[in-house]
Amino acid sequence: MSELVKLYARPKLNTPNLIAAWPGIANVSLLVAAYLEKKLDFKPLAEIEASRFFDPIGVMVRGSVVEAPQFPESRFLYWKNKNGGSDVILFIGDDQPMNKSYELANCVLDVGARFQVKRIYTLAAAKTRMHHTEQPKVWGVATVPELIAELKRFGLLQRGNLQISGLNGILLGVAKERQIEGICLLGEVPSYASRVENPMAALAILGALSQMLGIEVDSRELAQIATETKEKMKEAAAQAMGEYIDLFTEPIWEQGQEEEGEEGEEN
Repeated sequence: MSELVKLYARPKLNTPNLIAAWPGIANVSLLVAAYLEKKLDFKPLAEIEASRFFDPIGVMVRGSVVEAPQFPESRFLYWKNKNGGSDVILFIGDDQPMNKSYELANCVLDVGARFQVKRIYTLAAAKTRMHHTEQPKVWGVATVPELIAELKRFGLLQRGNLQISGLNGILLGVAKERQIEGICLLGEVPSYASRVENPMAALAILGALSQMLGIEVDSRELAQIATETKEKMKEAAAQAMGEYIDLFTEPIWEQGQEEEGEEGEEN
């Protein structure tokens, strides 16, 4: 691990939980992680040597001078729970590698093992047929059947068979191999808007996650962003519908003009 990870601190943590986040559908995972980092007093813990997992695809040039290759950050932070509960390690990966995802997941878990984490949490989006005006629900999956009762206790939905793509899912699979408890929280997002950043789903996940961890997080700012985003999505949907109607319908007077023109052409 010493070759792959730079440790910046060696705190004594109380049965910490590890929350890991990478970019994914609707960016819900990183939205939650970034919000936690902003609202809680997280401190730098470690960083993964990204050059071992990522290949640069180019370099930046500034003022005609070539810069050294840049790699996505893959960093750990820690938060001490002053109320005496479990501490939290937060991992944020700026990107997912094209290859070596399995190796990167093991590297993340190596750091978790170094600090004796008791459980891994990942976050993701669940594409559904919901409308963007609906309140998103949160699904829950676990690495062992024994955790299903806990998911139900927190009101998390179980959807049976599904696939969690990318490292937000792969990390849980590797945790299962290593016999580490793991849970993934998935916030519902509309399938037709899965490429749009979705703070509504992130807010729903944050609420479930904070309850499960037994910590308080001021979610008012994220709630405000979610409300504003929902209104923007409504406006965009209304505009798109208006353009659709305009494209496939014509005023009566224009239809009459076209009929006269067609008759003249036929003559």
